[in-house]
Amino acid sequence: MASKRNEKVDEFIQALPEDIKEMTESLRGVIHEANENMNEEIKWNMPCFSTGNTNICYLQPAKKHVNLGFYSGAMLQDKDNILEGEGKKMRHIRIKKMEDVQQEKMKALIEEAIEYEA
Repeated sequence: MASKRNEKVDEFIQALPEDIKEMTESLRGVIHEANENMNEEIKWNMPCFSTGNTNICYLQPAKKHVNLGFYSGAMLQDKDNILEGEGKKMRHIRIKKMEDVQQEKMKALIEEAIEYEA
C-alpha cells in the first residue's frame, strides 16, 4: 500500500489542522484499502485518486469537514444512500467527525466507482 502514496499528498495532509488531518488520513487509508493500485496526486489543490488515467475519487478538506468525492458519483448505486450532491456527475460524502468514517460502505462505493469507470 505504501508504494502508491505520493510525497506531495503527504505534505498536503501534514499541513492540515489536526482534526481535519486525522479524518483525511483515515479516508486516504480507506481508498488504498479499496484498491491497492490506486494512484494519488494533488490535482485542483486536493488529493485525487485514480486508476490508470481515470479519476475515481478525491478528498476535499474544509475548515469543519472533509468531503470524499466521486467523479462519477451520480452513476453509482449508493445502496446505503450516503452520497450527497445535485451535480450531473459528481457526488460526495461529508465527514464531520471520525465516527462518520464508514469504512466498509465507503470501500464498496470506491470499488463500484472503479468498476463503473473500467
